[in-house]
Amino acid sequence: MVNERELAVIKALTEAKGPSGFEDEAVAAARESLSDICDFEEDSLRNLYIYRRANTGDKPVLMLDAHSDEVGFIVHSIKPNGTLRFLELGGWSKNTLPGTRVLVRNKDGEWIRGAIAAKPPHFLSDEERAQNKVQSVSNLVIDIGARSAEEAKEAFGIRIGEPAVPATPFEYDEARDIMFGKGFDCRIGCAALIETMRLLSGMELDVDVIGVLSAQEEVGERGCKVAVNKVRPNIAIVYEGCPADDTFGEAYAMQTIMKKGTMLRYMDKSVICNPRFQRFALDTAEKNGLMAQASVREGGGNNAAVIQAQLAGAPSIVMGVPVRYIHGPSCITTYTDYDATVKLACAIARALNADIIKSF
Repeated sequence: MVNERELAVIKALTEAKGPSGFEDEAVAAARESLSDICDFEEDSLRNLYIYRRANTGDKPVLMLDAHSDEVGFIVHSIKPNGTLRFLELGGWSKNTLPGTRVLVRNKDGEWIRGAIAAKPPHFLSDEERAQNKVQSVSNLVIDIGARSAEEAKEAFGIRIGEPAVPATPFEYDEARDIMFGKGFDCRIGCAALIETMRLLSGMELDVDVIGVLSAQEEVGERGCKVAVNKVRPNIAIVYEGCPADDTFGEAYAMQTIMKKGTMLRYMDKSVICNPRFQRFALDTAEKNGLMAQASVREGGGNNAAVIQAQLAGAPSIVMGVPVRYIHGPSCITTYTDYDATVKLACAIARALNADIIKSF
């Protein structure tokens, strides 16, 4: 059964406008959701540190990490005709961009509606028709309806360096358990971390638990590089909104399937997750009757790569909620997989102790 409080947190997080470097709204939503049971710190990168009040300070530290930034855009310049040239914040699936509705922040903090301009077919040359694809973001602009650069600046309050995000609302089809929205990479992971912190808040554990919503993952794991040195974890779980592969490729190779539970990643381009901790997590899922699936990825990257390579190298795993069409303006995921991720994370936290951590 869907928990309405959790659904409200997911909605608030995914609708928060927070591309890399501008995570303030996502951080504020997270703080509000846990203000009754946790303590917080923030740093200048907008990393949010979430402290369980039952921590003792003399136990191994379990770090729970999820990145709070989403892929977005930043205004590069204003063209004479009033359209906005922009750059990517993170790596977009570029063929999804033309025609996308967006929100652009102005100098007063107001979010202005716009659209990424798509040239109508009536004006396409034969060469453009033949290519039928987006060659580069440098060929695209955001149109806010202004008729000149002067109007864009004065009437709309646009200036360079301001962020933009897709104007995609959150929707939930409860009858079919389908969530629609933007930024599920990694806002659905943030929601799972938040609920894990809530469920663990009153438990007696053999570990201290510190949650981190880390900034700027989509542009090089920058926030986590700072956070890991502050938290100094002994072990870590990294939450992700990970790319579902169940609508691509052949069935035998599908490893991240919606409604099949959390995805535990053996490796990707950036990291080989600690194989002993990975096995422990999969075994814990089986013992507790929880849905889980495993993947080996040729591409991608995540904060586990940073955590395992800093300080003493804390054993780390990645727990991903399968999301269709990440790094695009409209994503699809399920409450079922989010809930399975929360339950397994809690089961792992309850099972960990100093001796088990040393065995990894």
